[in-house]
Amino acid sequence: MDSYFTSRRHHQLREQVRGFAEREVRPRIPAMEESRTTAHGISRLIARQGWLGATIAKEYGGMGAGHLAKTLIIEELSRVSGAMGAMVQASQLGVAKIVHFGSDEQKKTWLPAVAAGDCLPTIAVTEHDSGGHVLGMTASAVRDGDDYVLNGRKVYVGNSHVGDLHGVVVRTGPGSKGLTAFLVEADRPGFSLGEQRPAMGLHGFSFGELIFDNCRVPAGNRLGDEGEGLSVAYSSSVLYGRANLTAVSLGIHQALVEETTRFCAERERYGKPLHALPNVKIKLGQMQSRLMTARLAAYHAVHLLDRGKDCDAELMNAKVVNVESALDTARNAMEIHAAAGLFTDRPIERFLRDAHHIFAPAGTSDVQLLRLAEVALGTAKGSWSQRLSELVRTDQPTTLDDAAALEEPSWTEAASWGQVPPQRTHCAGKV
Repeated sequence: MDSYFTSRRHHQLREQVRGFAEREVRPRIPAMEESRTTAHGISRLIARQGWLGATIAKEYGGMGAGHLAKTLIIEELSRVSGAMGAMVQASQLGVAKIVHFGSDEQKKTWLPAVAAGDCLPTIAVTEHDSGGHVLGMTASAVRDGDDYVLNGRKVYVGNSHVGDLHGVVVRTGPGSKGLTAFLVEADRPGFSLGEQRPAMGLHGFSFGELIFDNCRVPAGNRLGDEGEGLSVAYSSSVLYGRANLTAVSLGIHQALVEETTRFCAERERYGKPLHALPNVKIKLGQMQSRLMTARLAAYHAVHLLDRGKDCDAELMNAKVVNVESALDTARNAMEIHAAAGLFTDRPIERFLRDAHHIFAPAGTSDVQLLRLAEVALGTAKGSWSQRLSELVRTDQPTTLDDAAALEEPSWTEAASWGQVPPQRTHCAGKV
């Protein structure tokens, strides 16, 4: 099934990321689990591999490789560590707002730094009292001469405590046209971080609180025009957030199946491997079936996205299918492991905890199903994937008839994707 969507370069990229994850990330997992705080060192090391630039065009130092390549990167990191997969997905979510809404100057300033791994971006929309109700936000920005003054708080911000550049959506007026987005450097006066709180899973990843107390930001840091903040928030969530979180779930799902089949081969019952028991074998079959279906939904959605096709429904479906199937497989894995799965010497309980973290961001399963119902009823309100189809797919073939061209694409002159860009530029914020 992989080869239907992927090229030789995609497979090379997968092997690169998997090798890196096994060498550099896996040995650090015990320390991340013990500390339950932001893993700054490995986050920066991952960023320096150039993978945050998967959807950044080559003219800005990125890979120009598209959303399928981005999915493979996140999936392979998440297979080893959901936390580090989440770190990359949050950074690439932060890329979206600049790619689609940034001015030429903003793109020239920030995208090369992100692609080189010198700047970790975020996007900050959610607030305590409004949750997923974007229009209920109260954090504000008031124009004062050539600046805006920001006040308020944002919560559940991916990469909050490791990020350098925060894309913040705040209120500049009433109603749906009263939201505006800004780029706020992490070292700007008036900006601070809330205390990092320990969470159930994704240890090593930070998703905390940003505080703005009369934080003065130049008007040149505004993303787009006043009133475009809702578009920034929704497009980033729909086009990047759902696809990225789908990839995290897929990687965790793959790890669950691999670890459980390994356990069933190692353990014996009644003189035979555990998987010889019919009830265990049926559960393994269910897990494998879910994984195959989940991967098909994930790859199909981003395949369409890379080609500028209308795929909002496919992205929503990919997220709900992957999240729910990973949670179901985690339950099966725990049932098969029984008491052995409850102890931290095996990673099954970590996979279960991490999988639950992917449920809410970019819309819970209920939200995805409500939107899919609107698709079925013919009442869906437009398509973000069509509105923002000018993606980074420079010379990707637009039909499967051109699939042979994927074998030697001109996405990069480097020997392979994932090579650190030769020119490094530093982020204006903290490094």
